Amino acid sequence: MQVLVRENNVDQALKVLKKKMQREGVFREMKLRKAYEKPSEKRARLKAQAVRRARKAARKQAQREGLLPAPKRKERPGPARPSAARSA
Repeated sequence: MQVLVRENNVDQALKVLKKKMQREGVFREMKLRKAYEKPSEKRARLKAQAVRRARKAARKQAQREGLLPAPKRKERPGPARPSAARSA
């Protein structure tokens, strides 16, 4: 994994690196490998993950078919523009 440091901004580069590692699942794998996981626990965990994936896929399919309402989108506050507020 590689992150470019621009203008000696190490804090921003660290933030980007952490986000990339989170997305790739590095932290989750480190947590799993910290201690021994019994084979029975591993099977149970993998089965639970499969069930979650199947439920998520079924939910998405139902939303596409119109059987369930689509999730509400969160409005992101944009950058404050004082000139736009005055003209309204």
